[in-house]
Formats: sequence, structure tokens, C-alpha cells
Amino acid sequence: MCALKLLSDTVPRVTDKTFKRKFVALGKLLTRWEDIMGEQMATQAQPLKIRYRKPKRKGDRPEATLDIAASSAHSSLLAMQKGMLLEKINYIFGEALVTDIRFIHTQVKSSKTPPKHQQTLSDDEKNSLSQMLNNIEDEDIRARLMNMGSALIADHKAQDSKS
Repeated sequence: MCALKLLSDTVPRVTDKTFKRKFVALGKLLTRWEDIMGEQMATQAQPLKIRYRKPKRKGDRPEATLDIAASSAHSSLLAMQKGMLLEKINYIFGEALVTDIRFIHTQVKSSKTPPKHQQTLSDDEKNSLSQMLNNIEDEDIRARLMNMGSALIADHKAQDSKS
């Protein structure tokens, strides 16, 4: 099937860019961002990157600083909650990985807007994709693969329409 080939060709390219060793922690933060920030604040602030500093002494752990993008007003509110945010983040990682948070003042785009690809798939395409993912038992993984497959099919259709 065309969709299977499309997924197999695209997955390595997407994951190589997104989940390099250094960014695994950021990926984990992104998936649990709403749990860390709360439903309302998660749309107002977004993680940008994690910066690592080598330890000063041999045997010490590297220090990591999380950069969070937020408007000036939200940055002020979040600065007062910095200690609590660090606790939540490190609780999720199971260790004191992040040692500091830095707030970057910027306009944050809301992540709650529905993806464009959800509206462009036909019923046949949705059914075909559902059948391909039917054997996956984990509902979370199946939902993520469904979103990724929908985006890839929509992108492929958009490229075909430009040609």
C-alpha cells in the first residue's frame, strides 16, 4: 500500500530530526507539558530547549536549564512558580535532571488549534489508516501514529496538488 511505504520512508527522517539523543528529555517534556503546567497555562507557555552544562567536578551530574517561551506577563507569573515547576519536571523524569528554568519573553502560539490534516482526509483514507493501526494495543501509541499518518497523508496530498 502507498501509505505503508510513505510511513516507512518518512518515520526515520522525522525521528532523526526530532529525537536526537540530546532532545529526548525535551520530547518527554512536550508529551507531559499539560501535566506540568496545567491545562490553562500550557497554552500560554511552551518549552523551547534544554541546555546542558558539563559538571564542574568529575563524578557530578551535568546541569540542565530549561528555556520556556512565554509572554512578559506570563513569565512574571511563572517566575513565582519556578520552584514548583522544577519539582514537577524532575518528578516526571524521576531524577533531578533540570536544575534551572529560564523564561524567554516572546509571543506564544497556542497549541490547541486543530491540525489542518484532520479536515482534509477522506473517510476511505481514515478507514485505511485505522485498519493499518488496528493491531497496535497501546491506545496512546495508536492515537499518535494515527495523527502522524494523517499528517503524512495530508502532506502527500498537498504536494501532489502542487505538482
